[in-house]
Amino acid sequence: MHNLDAIFSPKSVAVVGASSTPGKVGHDIFCNILQGGYKGILYPVNPSAKAVLGVRAYPSVIDIPDDIELGIIMVPPKAALKAVDESIQKGVKGLVIVTAGFKEVGAEGLAMENQMVDMCRKAGVRLVGPNCLGVINPMPDVRLNACFSKRMPAAGKMSFISQSGALCASVLDFAADRDFGFSKFISIGNKADVDELDLLQYLHEDEDTQVIMLYIEELRRGPEFIEAVREITMGPKRTPVLVIKSGRTSAGARAAASHTGSLAGSEAVYDSLFEQAGIIRANSIDELFDYANAFAYKSETPMGKLRRKLPAGNRIAIVTNAGGPGIVATDMTISSGLELANFDKSTVNALSQCLPPAANIHNPVDVIGDASPQRYEDAIRSVLSDEGVDGALVILTPQSMTKSLETAEAIVRVARTSQKPILSCFMGVVDVSQGVEYLQAQGYPVYKFPENAAKAFAMLYRYADRLNRPELEAFSLQKDTARAKAIVKDCIDKGKLRLGELVGLELLKCYGFQTLPTKLSTSPDEAARVAEEMGFPVVMKIVSEQILHKSDAGGVKVGIKTKEEAKAAYETIDANARKYDPNAKIDGVLIQKMASKGEEVILGMNRYPIFGPLIMFGMGGIFVEVFKDVKFGLSPLNRNTARSMIQGIKGYKLLTGFRGRPKADVMTIEKAIVSLSNLCLDNPEIAEMDINPLLVHEEGKGATVADCRIILKPNGK
Repeated sequence: MHNLDAIFSPKSVAVVGASSTPGKVGHDIFCNILQGGYKGILYPVNPSAKAVLGVRAYPSVIDIPDDIELGIIMVPPKAALKAVDESIQKGVKGLVIVTAGFKEVGAEGLAMENQMVDMCRKAGVRLVGPNCLGVINPMPDVRLNACFSKRMPAAGKMSFISQSGALCASVLDFAADRDFGFSKFISIGNKADVDELDLLQYLHEDEDTQVIMLYIEELRRGPEFIEAVREITMGPKRTPVLVIKSGRTSAGARAAASHTGSLAGSEAVYDSLFEQAGIIRANSIDELFDYANAFAYKSETPMGKLRRKLPAGNRIAIVTNAGGPGIVATDMTISSGLELANFDKSTVNALSQCLPPAANIHNPVDVIGDASPQRYEDAIRSVLSDEGVDGALVILTPQSMTKSLETAEAIVRVARTSQKPILSCFMGVVDVSQGVEYLQAQGYPVYKFPENAAKAFAMLYRYADRLNRPELEAFSLQKDTARAKAIVKDCIDKGKLRLGELVGLELLKCYGFQTLPTKLSTSPDEAARVAEEMGFPVVMKIVSEQILHKSDAGGVKVGIKTKEEAKAAYETIDANARKYDPNAKIDGVLIQKMASKGEEVILGMNRYPIFGPLIMFGMGGIFVEVFKDVKFGLSPLNRNTARSMIQGIKGYKLLTGFRGRPKADVMTIEKAIVSLSNLCLDNPEIAEMDINPLLVHEEGKGATVADCRIILKPNGK
């Protein structure tokens, strides 16, 4: 990781392909470094030029008489290979390959890219790119602008990583408009060597970086990414990571035989990965910067250290000088998962003392249009002193008597004496510009619209809530790994890749799932006998590898209470199935002891390349098809993630004793989710799975698998 210092803070840079011709990549990047005030030594490399922009040029890197830390290469692919070799011979510590024409153009380009990476790894040289925009470090002691963009951003405390080079120039322009500063800015292109995880770990240790922003199109690491980034976002030294990922709406679920497979798409994978890694996902560039603004907000502790201001809860006070924006803020606050704080009597009394009679002294507090900076200050101090308030949203609209600068100064004075966060919204552009500039210069978040501020506050709360969740004690779970592997192997050896209850329940029992007595019958008489021996009432289901959705085929009968009903049910089920699919091979009818009542939930799994098993939980039975109220988690899952999945569905209230229903055994669901994760990790041949429904009984009485289907793939492929 220390070799990345040579990329971001090099003492010397060689630009291979530097040019004196405006418009060429080699000219623009060399010019940007030269005119950006780079603090190190800059060397142009061009065999056809004696000098580039007045700086002596060298035919190759090897000809440079001094040591070189960073090589920036922008010559055609085949020439780039030679330049990499010469740079390694010269002893460079880092390379940025701007050149395109590698993996993204086909097999020949991929071969050259792999050759280049192999050379670098053998030499211990880190490589950014190829096919990237470059890197920027605007900090005063470096001032390196090694990219296409002429704009050197202001120095700041945020770092930005982008997989898209084209997006970078737009982001730099956007950031300049909002007065955002950066610590590091990097385009990673093909990420042949250095990727997002390398950079996240490096920037986490960077003293100049307080918040990391990330734009990605795809990731190539799964469980290891989650584990490493959790340490960054939730470990002892915490750095917030904010992400925007392209393709949220275009990536749909793939065609699959299981409910889980049909509901899970690549975006479910990424949402789960971000959630488990502690990464905050934004929906737009604008939202990304709104969140970053809030997360960069720190205050000085009595010991002189900076500490990020996070709300202890979700109870917000709103202070405004106009009723309309206050109502908008109130609506957005509630819709974002926050609550409007209820003031203590002492707070209401304090507000009545410092505000005029026309003011509203209840939340949202309206200090009215002629509010002076002192009135704002008194109101903000009063609400923040209330133990029932976790933070404040301050709104200022420009009116003829409004003093935006003095009000901003008042906000900062209060903020410096309170550990509760204050987010400001100064509506307008010209008339409030002085106040906005002051807040930004002092490092305090300020937004143009109340809804932006409210959403940012909500994200601060969710982040704080995540950090404050206690780590639940791990379950001691039953599992018979050897027996499960033997069942899977036997099925694959026999070519049986679609498993119903008969085998599936045996597999689930190996991992502690509670199942029902189940037996196959092959005739009406046998069905009647088996049902009587098992004890009525029973459920009867068609068994056919070709009929996975039994209900659709009329292949399920419940509540069978007599031998005669069992015989008739067998005949009906068999006839329905043969009509539904005349080519289906009917193995018989399953007789299963009818379970006691319980809430129907679904557990499932769909396996993804790189990321592994994606576990699904939701309300079961037909509800999973109608409402699609489900949550996902990437294996391996722990108890905390399992609980978060359960509490994250809209139907969670149905499990908590809603309207007189008995409380469901939620702890058993948690165990089942973790057990399913273990089963799928231990048996990579399992490609898809549904447990639907899992009947969850009253609290303390467990849960019973009522139906399952499992799809295997030999060798997990």
